[in-house]
Amino acid sequence: MPTMLLVRHGRSTANSSGILAGWMPGVDLDEQGGQQAKALAERLRDVPLAAAVSSPLDRCRQTIAPLLAGRPELTLRLDERLGECRYGDWTGRPLAELAKEPLWSTVQQQPSAATFPGPEGESLRDLSRRAVEAAREWDAQVEAEHGADAVWIACSHGDVIKAIAADALGLHLDGFQRISVEPASVTAIRYTPVRPYLLRLGDTGEFAGLLPRRETSAPADDAVIGGDTGQR
Repeated sequence: MPTMLLVRHGRSTANSSGILAGWMPGVDLDEQGGQQAKALAERLRDVPLAAAVSSPLDRCRQTIAPLLAGRPELTLRLDERLGECRYGDWTGRPLAELAKEPLWSTVQQQPSAATFPGPEGESLRDLSRRAVEAAREWDAQVEAEHGADAVWIACSHGDVIKAIAADALGLHLDGFQRISVEPASVTAIRYTPVRPYLLRLGDTGEFAGLLPRRETSAPADDAVIGGDTGQR
């Protein structure tokens, strides 16, 4: 069966500002995120890739661009199902402010019951469903086109990757906040007829991410909505 490399986008301007970006426009990689994207391309330099898929959001496309620059044979394919969670009225607000909202506790403790407010708000159940569906469908397509030994890459977002990893581990969605994936990290999964195998989880190739994160108004043991900001 193919091996799927799930890459989280590099650090963005929203990450470094402590803002929940969601689908808001104008969110690019910051300077560190650009460096992470170049380092990612170097880390994966010797890995043959059969296909490349991405969230349509700019920060993901910018992350994968250096890798694709050296692989003219690859055409990037976009899939909205790999796009960020639609956070509705939470979009664009500071994480420190959101941590005071009653819904924050639900997202932390029982994410399967959480639906983000507003007409554009999405439930985490729906996020998980469409993300896992996209991962498994693309994996099957890659196998059909390139064979069982193919390796392919998908660039997405923190909560999306956590949901896919939780499914691979057989975790209920309420356990997905136990997973952390840093900016520009690689999570590798191999689906088989018997079970998925989680081969790597949030691998960045360095250990600075193990340091305590910068102090915020949110409790230190809370998961960061949208994914770790990369702030240390």
